[in-house]
Amino acid sequence: MSSADHPPATGSRVPWPDVHPKVRAAVEEFLGGPVAEAVTQEGGFSPAAAVRLRTTGGRRAFVKAVGPEPNAESVRIYRSELRIAAALPESVPAPRLLTGFELDGWVALVFEDVEGRHPAMPWRRDELDRVLAAVAEMSAALTPAPIDAPAIEEVLGGSFRGWGKLLDEDTGGLDPWIPRHLGELAELESGWAAAAAGDSLVHADLRADNILLSGERVYVVDWPWACKAAPWFDRVAMLPSVGMQGGPPPHELFTDDDPAVTTVVAAMAGYFVRQSRRPDPPGLPTLREFQRAQGVVALDWLKRRTGWA
Repeated sequence: MSSADHPPATGSRVPWPDVHPKVRAAVEEFLGGPVAEAVTQEGGFSPAAAVRLRTTGGRRAFVKAVGPEPNAESVRIYRSELRIAAALPESVPAPRLLTGFELDGWVALVFEDVEGRHPAMPWRRDELDRVLAAVAEMSAALTPAPIDAPAIEEVLGGSFRGWGKLLDEDTGGLDPWIPRHLGELAELESGWAAAAAGDSLVHADLRADNILLSGERVYVVDWPWACKAAPWFDRVAMLPSVGMQGGPPPHELFTDDDPAVTTVVAAMAGYFVRQSRRPDPPGLPTLREFQRAQGVVALDWLKRRTGWA
């Protein structure tokens, strides 16, 4: 599989000097000294700063900061992440939030600095097995949800209505299987919220770029979409990205034939397929290609699970 077959999750990061000066000053004040080194961390789609900092006094931290340009939606997402990160208990395998604030339209989050790396791409089976084991442990530890969080239907809302939306749109260029079954697909996905419901706290956006390997530990980062859902949701939602980034196909990693899972896979596939046909969001030029590639894998999984000709 070539690198073109598993596109990386990368966006356009904001360098530390371009962060609002008042935000930089507030971070330096919290850390107790001026920044001597700022190393931008790649990975993820957000058009924001994601920087490992070291002060002149030697203190280290990881800082995320975003302003209203070029994508105002990112501010809302970071605001949600600030709320969730502040509430996560220590049992969650996530870097600890040290502080966070809003200033002049910007949102900043200051985390403990974790010496780690993302899983290798394409996926190595030993690292994948390690991550999937950690996801299973995390799911068990977060059932029932240890913090107040919205239901998954509230968080993902109309996003998982892709097939239904395509009923009223041009379906030219789609896999012929889709228009042949579009009405059935729209009906199947309509039950996704009930199928995905549960009392587990889930990350809801698990991919390799939201995972750090550090020594023997696996950290899960970027929690703005955290919500209550079925305990299997994170594993199921992660597998299309695993398949498109060189790992095994989803049907080899998840063999449970639960109809609720099929309903959620249908909703995910519809989301990826429709989103990949939309214009690029401001400041996120690589997102649609990443969604398209996940859609290919999710659609194949859906065909296998439904058995529709």
